[in-house]
Amino acid sequence: MKKEYNIQREMISPPGDTLQEILAAYPMSQAELAERIGRPKERVNDIIKGREPITTKTAFQLEKVLGMPASFWIMREQEYRRKLYEIEQKEQLENAVDWLNKFPVKQLKEVGVLSNTSKRHAQVEDLLRFFGIATPMQWSKLYLNPSDSVSFRLSLANTKSPYAISAWLRMGEKEAEKLKLEEYDKSAFKACIYELREVAYLQPKDFTKIVKHRCASVGVAVVFTPNLSKAPISGATRWIYNRPLIQLSGRYKTADHFWFTLFHEAAHILLHSKRDVFLEELEGAPSDKQKELEANQYAEELLLSGELYKRIKDEDPYTDAKILTLSKTFRIHPGSLVGYLQHHNYLSYSSGNQYKVRINLFEKEQ
Repeated sequence: MKKEYNIQREMISPPGDTLQEILAAYPMSQAELAERIGRPKERVNDIIKGREPITTKTAFQLEKVLGMPASFWIMREQEYRRKLYEIEQKEQLENAVDWLNKFPVKQLKEVGVLSNTSKRHAQVEDLLRFFGIATPMQWSKLYLNPSDSVSFRLSLANTKSPYAISAWLRMGEKEAEKLKLEEYDKSAFKACIYELREVAYLQPKDFTKIVKHRCASVGVAVVFTPNLSKAPISGATRWIYNRPLIQLSGRYKTADHFWFTLFHEAAHILLHSKRDVFLEELEGAPSDKQKELEANQYAEELLLSGELYKRIKDEDPYTDAKILTLSKTFRIHPGSLVGYLQHHNYLSYSSGNQYKVRINLFEKEQ
C-alpha cells in the first residue's frame, strides 16, 4: 500500500516542473535565476525539485523576472500541496484502520455514526469527524490520558472497552448539541426535579419528552443513547461547555430503574463538583464511593418522599394491598416502590413485578 501512495506522489507535477520549462524556453540557467531573484542557487534547485515551496515572496520575485503573474505561482503551489496532502491523509487513514476495528463498527453504522461504505479509510474519517479530532493520537489523549484535557477529565484506560465507552459518551454529547438550553439555574433545576417526581408517579406516555423539555428549560441537557456492545452503562453525568449533561441508556427497560437513575444523576449535578465525571455501573472506571452513596440516598429519598423513606422499615411486611396504599398515600409509583423494596431486601425479586412498567426509550417519541 505504501508503494502505491509513493507512486501517486511521483505522478503529481510540482510547480518546479513549470518553472524548469520556462527557464528552458528563455533560455536561463538556474544559477542565473537565483542571481536575479537574490536567492541561493541551491534554494532554486530545491524549488524546482518540489522540496521547497514557492512562497508569496518568491512568487512576486518570479513575476518580476519571468513575467508570469505571482497569482499563477501561488495557485500552482497551493494545488500541488493540496494534492500531496490528500495522498498523505489517505495514507494516514489507511494506517488507522486497526484503531477503527477496536470500535463496535456494526452498531455505529446502525446508529448513523459511520457511513455504510465498505471503504475502511472513509469510515476512519467518519469516526475522526464524529469525535472532532484530527488523528487517533488525539483520541488517546482525550480518553486514555486526559490529565491535560479540557474536554474529558476521566481516564477510561482501565475499563474493558474504552473504545465503545468513548463512542457512547460522544453520542451523548452530539445529542446534547441539538438541544436548545436555557442558562443553568441550580435552584430552578432542584425545583424541576421535585416536579418530575410527580411525573414519575403518574408515568404518562410522553414522560421522555416532559423530562427533556423541563430540564432544558433550567439549563440541563438530558439525552437518551442506546448502549453499545461492551459499554454497559446505565447513566453518566458530566459538564460540557459549562452546562450539565445527563446521559441515560434505559439499560434495564423499566420505569423504576429509569427514574432512579435520572434522580441519581441529578444528585451529582446538585451535590458535586463541575469537574467530576460519573459513569454508572462501569467496571474499571474510577469511582468516588462516598459521592455515589450520596447520590443514591438523594434519589431514594426523593422517590419515596422523605417521610416514607424514614418509616420504610416499620411498614414491613409488604403485601400487595400495602404497596398500593403506600403508593397512593405518598404518590410514588408502585413499580418504583417495588424496585426499592427489592433492592433493599424487603421484597423478593419474584414479588411485585406486575407493578413495574416496561419502557423503551428508543421507540418513536412517546
